[in-house]
Amino acid sequence: MSSEHELSVTCHIAAPRERVWKMWVDRKEDWFCPKPWRAEVIEEDLRPGGRSAVRMFGPDGEDTGPMEGVFLEVVLGETVVTTDAYASGWVPQTPFLTAIWQFVDEGEGTRFTATARHWDAEAKAKHETMGFHPGWDQMMAQLQALCEAATVE
Repeated sequence: MSSEHELSVTCHIAAPRERVWKMWVDRKEDWFCPKPWRAEVIEEDLRPGGRSAVRMFGPDGEDTGPMEGVFLEVVLGETVVTTDAYASGWVPQTPFLTAIWQFVDEGEGTRFTATARHWDAEAKAKHETMGFHPGWDQMMAQLQALCEAATVE
């Protein structure tokens, strides 16, 4: 598999994989976009073909509108793959990326990796210009802090 059109972030989270998974699923509003922006989950039908829709709001009234896609693969606690190439019901839309979220046991914690796989070099370059690394790096750090601060439930 070529990583030519991929952008990725990864970190070790000092928390068990089950906790990282739970925070990823249940607390998306707390980590999904860089603060002071906030995320609102519209729908997360966590199954292949299920709808994934999130909206982000900026501190000055910015509104991304719904960012919609579908889940392609879901292996509970391990891997989630989504794409914006389709809206719910397999309705084609202009694609930008496929996102791959991975959760792997590593020592006493979890290796979390988030990858944005783009259709071509132009889309990858556009994402870099939009601020992929500052944005996704902060998103990852927010998830890490949330998981490491969480108490065992």
